[in-house]
Amino acid sequence: MIDQEDDDAVHIPIDGVLDLHHFSPKDLKTLIPDYISECRSLNILEIRLIHGKGIGNIRRAVHSLLDRNKAVISYSLAGNDAGGWGATIVHLLPGDQA
Repeated sequence: MIDQEDDDAVHIPIDGVLDLHHFSPKDLKTLIPDYISECRSLNILEIRLIHGKGIGNIRRAVHSLLDRNKAVISYSLAGNDAGGWGATIVHLLPGDQA
């Protein structure tokens, strides 16, 4: 779980699916790298980030963070069965790489 050291502690399951609707956009720059790191430590190498469809601001922010993360092999919008353009599927390097 990802924990914060203050009264606003957030406990989320590390299961390869992260719904970003529950978080503030300003939290993404630490949340996404931390979640990726935790998934890799558990050998979860394919994750789904649910950012919603909206006007695309969150999606663009997520993709920008993924572009800069050395643990990301590739990513693409999810298929229709996994959220379509409201989610991104990310493939990660194993935890002992990058």
